[in-house]
Amino acid sequence: MGPDVPLLNEYKQEFFWKRFPQTVLGGARFKLGYCAPPYIYVNQIILFLTPWVFGGVGTLLYQLQLLEDYYAAVLSGGLMLGAAVVVQALALSAMRRTVIVERLHTPNILADEEEVEFTSCTSSETVKFIIPGKKFVLNTVLHTLLAGALCGLGTWYLLLNRLTTLYSSTGVAVLIFILSWVTLCIGEYSLIINTATETATFQAQDTYEITPLTRPLYIFAFIAVDLAQRFAGPVPELQQTNQVLHVLFLFLPLLWALGMLSPLDALLLWGMEQVLVFGLGGSPMSTNLRLLGMFMVSVCVAVSVFFIPSTLGVVLFTVAMGFLLSLDLSQMGALLRSCGTGGWCSEPSRALGWRLGGKELLLYLSLLLGALTEAGLLHHFLPPPRNWTTGPQAAVSYLLIALFALSWALREMQGVYLLGGVFHNPLYPKETTSVRVFKQQSRGLQVAGMVRRVLVNLVSPFAMIAFLAVDGSLQRLHTASLCMGFTRAFRAVWQSTEDSLMQMVVVAIVRLAARGMRLLWWDSLGTGVQLLLVSLISDRLVQFVSKLKFALTVLVTSWTEKKQRRQSAGTLLALNGVLFPLLLSVLALSAMLSAPLLPLFTLPVFLVGFPRPQRSWPGPVGTACSCPDSVYYQQMSGSLAHALRTAFARGALGSPTPGSHFLGRFQDRVVWILVLERGFGYCSLNIKGLELQETSCHTAEARRVDEVFEVAFESPEGLGRGTGLNVHWGNVLTPCAALPVRVYSDGRSVLTGIIDSHDNLRQFKDDFLKVLVWVLLQHCVKCRKIFPGSTAEEGRKSQSIRTQACTEVNVVASKTSSLKLRRESSSLNSLGDWSDDDDLFGPQPARRTAAQVNMGAQDAQTVLQMGPSLPGSVEIDSLFGDVALSALRPLQPLGLGLPVTDKSREPEGPGFPGSTLPRLNFSSHHSELLNLPSGWRTAPWPLPRMKQVRQFFPEEWFRFALGRLELAGQGEFPEEVAEALQVDEALRDLHAQVALSCFISLGAESTVTSPSYVYRVYCGDVPWTEGLDWLTANAELFQLTLKAFRYSFKLLFDQASLGPVESPEELLSTLEEYERDWYIGQVSERGWQEAVLQEKPYLFSLGHDLTMGTYTGRVLTLQEMLVQVGRLNREGVRGQWANLSWELLYATNDDEERYSIQAHPVLLRNLTVQAADPPLGYPIYSSTPLHLPCL
Repeated sequence: MGPDVPLLNEYKQEFFWKRFPQTVLGGARFKLGYCAPPYIYVNQIILFLTPWVFGGVGTLLYQLQLLEDYYAAVLSGGLMLGAAVVVQALALSAMRRTVIVERLHTPNILADEEEVEFTSCTSSETVKFIIPGKKFVLNTVLHTLLAGALCGLGTWYLLLNRLTTLYSSTGVAVLIFILSWVTLCIGEYSLIINTATETATFQAQDTYEITPLTRPLYIFAFIAVDLAQRFAGPVPELQQTNQVLHVLFLFLPLLWALGMLSPLDALLLWGMEQVLVFGLGGSPMSTNLRLLGMFMVSVCVAVSVFFIPSTLGVVLFTVAMGFLLSLDLSQMGALLRSCGTGGWCSEPSRALGWRLGGKELLLYLSLLLGALTEAGLLHHFLPPPRNWTTGPQAAVSYLLIALFALSWALREMQGVYLLGGVFHNPLYPKETTSVRVFKQQSRGLQVAGMVRRVLVNLVSPFAMIAFLAVDGSLQRLHTASLCMGFTRAFRAVWQSTEDSLMQMVVVAIVRLAARGMRLLWWDSLGTGVQLLLVSLISDRLVQFVSKLKFALTVLVTSWTEKKQRRQSAGTLLALNGVLFPLLLSVLALSAMLSAPLLPLFTLPVFLVGFPRPQRSWPGPVGTACSCPDSVYYQQMSGSLAHALRTAFARGALGSPTPGSHFLGRFQDRVVWILVLERGFGYCSLNIKGLELQETSCHTAEARRVDEVFEVAFESPEGLGRGTGLNVHWGNVLTPCAALPVRVYSDGRSVLTGIIDSHDNLRQFKDDFLKVLVWVLLQHCVKCRKIFPGSTAEEGRKSQSIRTQACTEVNVVASKTSSLKLRRESSSLNSLGDWSDDDDLFGPQPARRTAAQVNMGAQDAQTVLQMGPSLPGSVEIDSLFGDVALSALRPLQPLGLGLPVTDKSREPEGPGFPGSTLPRLNFSSHHSELLNLPSGWRTAPWPLPRMKQVRQFFPEEWFRFALGRLELAGQGEFPEEVAEALQVDEALRDLHAQVALSCFISLGAESTVTSPSYVYRVYCGDVPWTEGLDWLTANAELFQLTLKAFRYSFKLLFDQASLGPVESPEELLSTLEEYERDWYIGQVSERGWQEAVLQEKPYLFSLGHDLTMGTYTGRVLTLQEMLVQVGRLNREGVRGQWANLSWELLYATNDDEERYSIQAHPVLLRNLTVQAADPPLGYPIYSSTPLHLPCL
């Protein structure tokens, strides 16, 4: 795709230009896209201006001094309330009439889906088109009442005399009056008539009709300030605020149209988060429920502080509550629940990445008691001196400065880059290809990390408590601002230790720089409020710098990246240069509001997105578009979380503040990490895995990610460490560290020269029988372990149960059907993908399996032979029900016309149907434990055929394998048991018969072995033979045979790669290793995914590359590897996600080839879109919040 791909396709452009005017006007639809009668527009205009008419009546009566101002407001509100009742009644009536009509109406599928046929001015179609109505009765009543209140209070808010008094100018008052009523009419229309789709959309669906309340409630907020000024008296600050808000009231339609004002749900979450973090010292939470709960508890604590009479009590209470609220209370709840069961004393709970037990509780209790003791003693015995420079707080200030400098230096040296990713760290390990060497070279950094952990987690909190406990402003505590300030300060000491240390250092430096001089305004705030302001300002400054870097990256790359250079790039650059002060204003405003900087279509056209929580998405954490590849991320998430815990504790990834984004890369896997929550000793994360399929955009950005990490860690000549600078500093990704993680490494090889070698294939046939014999013996041994018993009687009693309980893998019914289809006709090979389970015409009733039908048919045939039947009639429905006929055995004639059989003639072999199986006379009672089910001896092969292939049975290997089995009971010698089994001819003949029957049924005896044959059988797609029906009917035996075949191919692969197996002992050891450490199968099988989650050391699969015409082998090896992790520009991610939300939820631009999803190697635009939460993004794995300890 070129850079000039349309931002919106033609259909979406037409749709957008119809929707946007509706958004501006609050829902009035004047641009329809088709011809509509004039009364449609006239009716909408009348309804739009109705509030203004009612408000004008009240205003006129007030100006004529016929009514007081509040009576005029009541009159206007009452008129609007009556009109709203009438409007909702009309909508309800039209909805009922439309429902009745639609039952008889046949829709025209050729008509435009938005086109409406209008019959008259008051028809139900017209009313429903203009006034869609509400979904819930409660909303109908609530919105109607709010419409009346809004009109009444709006009339009071915009009285001309009031505006003239406020601005001392009649002209200004008239102008504000006219334009403000436009704003009020827009709010009323969206509330009671038709709600517009907002550009600021947070939820994908407005289930509870919250959107109609958004605009009226913003209007109510402006009116509330005016009412406060009316009843509070002459307050200069309040009057100035009211004047500014009256002017800003005129621009509300513009702010709504640009999407700068948050929807109510996003506003509520954002407001609670901001107050919790900056007002109460907490942290953004991982879920909305945790946010609400923590906000309510924190508010209660802050309010309680105001009523504590003693300053010593305030200090002790805030220190204790600050420490307790900074812990992960959800894990505390889990511990309390485990205490109820009485099992926590012996072993702590073992959730992912968390160990909470007696030691942890003892540590927390010690820290709490130490903090309370220190704060109480210092506050009581060290009163604040008159001269601050000679007091204890000044000495503690120097200690805080030293701690901050030392901890910052130790944190910087942990990463691969220094000073914000500009300079390369010469102390970072040079070797990143070997995990062992990397760990050896990192020992020095690990020691430095341990020192930093002690300073940050143990020393710094107590130093900051000392600084606060002896502060002089505690003596005048009982004001709301000081109570909130100190509540926040004592909690932030634990909740965000590093940030709190930096803030106290800033306050201390300001006091030391003043040298005893009194700064009136600054000192009057008190230490708690000073820390609150420093926290807010520092956060907004960091956001501004991050947004500025993101904006400059978008601007510069729109020209320097040739694939991103559109025809309008020069014009946009010139406009941004000319309007650079306006751009800085947009950046500053978005930073002040903590709102994302929205690059429209990811072009250098910047808007202020609406404020939203740090998580950016409303849904619960952990939603993903799962696929078979998701298991690889699920497997590595546990080990990665453990590595991240260590990295966060050491500072290798910087200070993980909530909202930080990290990207990890290993082979073809891309991991997205989001920090959700942070407290004392813990951190909450969300780990996402991006798709493994190599699309062009994904590959281009992944290649650039590899280049960025390669320059940082592998240092090729002429780059990276050679220059000492980060040549990719402008990229949104800044490498931080390489973390050792237990993960599957993926190795692929082409099997040309192995699978097509005639010598290898001949050896493969010989090995297959040996492996099959060993698999059957191991199957018997496993069943013996499940049902223990060494005597013959116990073996006989449990034999029938054991054979049913030891099934390893279920057979897929569609495979059996497809095999029988190929048996019926060779011309059906082109229908190999056809399955009887395909649902072509909707849900179908459940089918019985072919085995059940065949068994039922045999029973039915027996019954039919006992009674008369109609000649030539076949009761198919009663016999087979809804079973696919292709999966059935050839139908036998029923009733009359049965074939003539000679009952006196004995069948040729024991495998023929109807023959009596000979009794097995084992010479050893231990042989019963190795007995096989009787159904496995019924293969349809004649005795001459079995005698012909008897020579292929590996008797020496069979005796050797028997000698290695452990079947001896108590008081028995293993050698004697093995010898007895080896001389038992009945046992040998039994296993020979079953193994050779499977061998022939697969076609291995007569078929010329070819690569295609090996691949088909490996995949379970066995070519049809005469005995295949028998083999597939015995599901357990078929799976054991398939398992032996796969083991044999893996043995072939290993012998071709590593050399031939030279002794039976080596072969047995190899097979035992396969059984213990390997999963050998197909990637698409469920067993493969289970093996990955169980962390099998090795996995192997055979594949076929159709494009290259080659067969491939894939080996997954579980080992500790280095995963490279880098920090992403958080504002760059939030900005791209804000544009994604606007583009998909408002502009509905879901084109897969749209410009904003194309590969951008600097912004990583495609990867960022993938990492968004569904339904807008499509990560294939997303973990629930992972709570990790960071002590």
